[in-house]
Amino acid sequence: MFAVYASRPSPDDPLAALVVGQRPDPDPQPGWVRVKVGAASLNMHDVWTLRGVGITEDRFPMILGCDGAGTLEDGREVVIHSIVNAPDWRGDETLDPQRTLLTERHQGTFADVVMVPEGNAVPKPPGLSGVEAAIMGTAWLTAYRMLFVKSGLRPGQRMLVQGASGGVSTALIQLGRAAGMTVWVTGRTEEKRALALRLGAHEVFEAGARLPARVDGVFETVGEATWAHSMRAVGPGGVIVCSGATSGPHADADLQRLFFLQIRVEGSTMGTRRELIDLLSFVESSGIEPQIGLVLPMERAEEGFRAMLSGETAGKIVFTR
Repeated sequence: MFAVYASRPSPDDPLAALVVGQRPDPDPQPGWVRVKVGAASLNMHDVWTLRGVGITEDRFPMILGCDGAGTLEDGREVVIHSIVNAPDWRGDETLDPQRTLLTERHQGTFADVVMVPEGNAVPKPPGLSGVEAAIMGTAWLTAYRMLFVKSGLRPGQRMLVQGASGGVSTALIQLGRAAGMTVWVTGRTEEKRALALRLGAHEVFEAGARLPARVDGVFETVGEATWAHSMRAVGPGGVIVCSGATSGPHADADLQRLFFLQIRVEGSTMGTRRELIDLLSFVESSGIEPQIGLVLPMERAEEGFRAMLSGETAGKIVFTR
């Protein structure tokens, strides 16, 4: 079958390991279902896989793609939840110490067909297109959990999104606006700040700028480059929710400010199957049109990877079959 895969770990030049070609059809497994992929979205996790991060060398070649949308053999349209749990795990799927994502131990979605546990194939709402549904399972699910599960913010409160154009950031802007938050956003360029305004941000600021007031919650995916600004931006009793550190993991914790202002720091990773179902319902019922920056046929996957690595993104990048 057709597939886009990592042939080997390539830490210094990830695209050197990217192959667009053929891989064997997946073998049936008890309790797993076969999904014909219609669309799948690109995530930074796919770049890490190419670099060999989070995957052992014996797992290569590995088909890339953490999330997507497609059809079951009986024709039902589904969205893929990419967390694969230990068979005996019960409870919050993100807390399973043996959990894994597609592309770590199991082949991913950048292919004609992907096999997933039956429970990981979630019904697709009719109001979402296949391309829109394909971006929900990783970036949008991460944003949904950050905002509605981890932050504790209420409609009317003020939130700051660090970074204006990435997949999680654009999702946070759209979800926050739809939920009645006052949404502030930082962006490195005028173009990125303009995108945030188009998506519903109430105000935008240059990266690191002094804000006119403190916020109730900050949403962090950048890490080292923005952490000090996040600590200064949040008000007493506020919260910083962090789901990534794309600029680096080493940041000054500023512990004195942390305890004196009683700032709460929450880590957040992906989301549960139930949260994915709720996210899909919210996006459909609220009329959100998810921001998609680039749609390419899967055969042109390398173009999408190059756009992501260069920072030339304005929302999610989607590959279609």
